[in-house]
Amino acid sequence: MESIIERIEREIAAWTPDAGSEETGIVRATGDGIVEIDGLSNVAMSEMVLFDATFDRTLAEALKDSSPIYGLILNLEEDGVRAVILGDAAKVHEGMLVRRLGRLLSISVDESLIGRVVSPLGEPVDGKGATGAKEVRPIEREAYGIIDRSSVNTPLHTGIKAVDAMIPIGRGQRELIIGDRGTGKTSIAIDTILNQKSEPAATRPICIYVAIGQKESKTAKIVAELAERGAMEYTVVVTAPASAPAALQFLAPFTGATIGEYFMEQGKDALVIYDDLSKQAVAYRQMSLLLRRPPGREAYPGDIFYLHSRLLERAAKLSKEKGGGSLTALPIIETQESDVSAYIPTNVISITDGQIYLEADLFNKGQRPAINVGISVSRVGSAAQTKAMKKVSGKIKLELAQFRELEAFMQFSSDLDADTKKQIDAGRRMTEVLNQGRGVPLPFEMETAIIFAATNGYLDTVSAIDIKTVEAKLQDYLFREAAGVLMAIKESKEVREESEKTLREKLDAFVARHLTPAM
Repeated sequence: MESIIERIEREIAAWTPDAGSEETGIVRATGDGIVEIDGLSNVAMSEMVLFDATFDRTLAEALKDSSPIYGLILNLEEDGVRAVILGDAAKVHEGMLVRRLGRLLSISVDESLIGRVVSPLGEPVDGKGATGAKEVRPIEREAYGIIDRSSVNTPLHTGIKAVDAMIPIGRGQRELIIGDRGTGKTSIAIDTILNQKSEPAATRPICIYVAIGQKESKTAKIVAELAERGAMEYTVVVTAPASAPAALQFLAPFTGATIGEYFMEQGKDALVIYDDLSKQAVAYRQMSLLLRRPPGREAYPGDIFYLHSRLLERAAKLSKEKGGGSLTALPIIETQESDVSAYIPTNVISITDGQIYLEADLFNKGQRPAINVGISVSRVGSAAQTKAMKKVSGKIKLELAQFRELEAFMQFSSDLDADTKKQIDAGRRMTEVLNQGRGVPLPFEMETAIIFAATNGYLDTVSAIDIKTVEAKLQDYLFREAAGVLMAIKESKEVREESEKTLREKLDAFVARHLTPAM
């Protein structure tokens, strides 16, 4: 009986000049989503190929199939090449024809993607028909150099008081969100997308949410929430669910970066969220081991750092000569047992411009978001804050870090002096002021007014337990009675002398009406 290898050799020998040219090959072996290919001697790294069961037709005819199966070349070897299958691996078998497409892995992008849910190959998966996108771009490209960039100086407001006050994010920055499973990492990212609704339409960033290895039900819930809140009007969702092949989970972040770069190069601002890069690293490790690449630390391949660096370096704030657009990246990394010194977390921390560290212990105590202010940092800092937020937030971060130390010390001492007790009470009040539930991002001007009230003594008579109730009343009061001063802060991006005077008068009236006990 003729073996598979003998049949392949016979078919290679019997090829016509067209089929036996350097533009076609044949599948020698397949398994676990990886194929070994003979005959593609001129193929390039990261080039797309097409699997075709029919020998007697042209490439153009093969591409007309309703569901073509593509592959991505990832290994160039002496006796052939190896590729990953981007689709249903069960349909690819030994002896199948492989056709070169002559282009690197690319997707179609333009404004028609806004409001859509697409796969890592740019194909719609939301049941709304074709996207109609025209511009074809490779999903991997070299990041912009230093000369083409400018400094990050424009804030990206998240609507989360703790982040905007203490760990400001700038447009063009890469800020890591890191923490254990179930500590609210995705919530920060989704609230940031929702908050862009309060930004002026002309400067509102286009948001790209990339779901890597997530449950499809979770992604569907997020898409439904974004649609219900009107955020899908400026959002693109790229999904590679847990059920997708490892190759698609590996490619999804690059697709998100490519879509974001398209808008950045139009002179617009874009925000891309990678949820999460831990799962991308696991998918890449799986592919690399199957491709017979040598494993390194924790069995990850040696180029795992390069994988994330070449992705995250694409975030940039472009110079005026390049249009002045920006691409902000919020990568998410999941830690195990709060171990930020593990391989992948330390890699991504070293690539990004700061991190928001969410601590499981703080989350369990009811702090939302559960940010550890001692470890969290933004290396762009106050350069990405408005003058208004810079003025009112001042020393909050330092005071909270001191409060955390005092709180730990308090466990060993029941007898505290008056000054220490006062400092601890102030820290508890500020912690409650910065507490914020999921799905309720605040406009920047309201954040400024509330933090102004907290740092200027207007809430000093309120116990920490009652802060949430009083803050809700204060928000309603400011919306009704101080709309003018809020608008002035929003437009000027600072608390000017006249605005501060009016704000103080309104806060005095609020204290007299709601916080002063009746005689």
